[in-house]
Amino acid sequence: MMTDNYLLKLYHKTLKYPFGRALFSRMFAAKAPYFKTIKPTIEVLEPNHCVLTFKKRKAVANHIGTVHAIALCNGLEMAMGALAEASIPKHLRWIPKGMQVNYTAKADSDIRIVAKSDPAAWQVGDLPVSVQGFRADGTMVIDGTITIYVSEKPAKKQA
Repeated sequence: MMTDNYLLKLYHKTLKYPFGRALFSRMFAAKAPYFKTIKPTIEVLEPNHCVLTFKKRKAVANHIGTVHAIALCNGLEMAMGALAEASIPKHLRWIPKGMQVNYTAKADSDIRIVAKSDPAAWQVGDLPVSVQGFRADGTMVIDGTITIYVSEKPAKKQA
């Protein structure tokens, strides 16, 4: 895959190594240390599409033994961030603006998060990114939208 996107280049480069997905996922999670709390693995990274997974374990469980809401939201935010970095045109930048989620079922298994955006939407202004989480049996456990604000990068100052 030929691309000039730095994140996609790094992703495809690491996939050539044993445990490449795990290596890439750890490097990306280090950008925002709270991502590391869920120990995610980015399974798929393409422009406008990201899939990540994480295991249900004690560290992400709540008092009733299901994956807690903040762990789910961390997964949504990480998938959205990877999607945004892999998709945004070079002359633009982004920042999260808001998140709306609905918890739709008990998250009582390992989790798969899917983030998607419209390729034509990468323009200045608000951009909604669809984010959903699924348990192992395919049941959706969280459904949301993360709105990011996209703006032009400032012009570089001449020395």
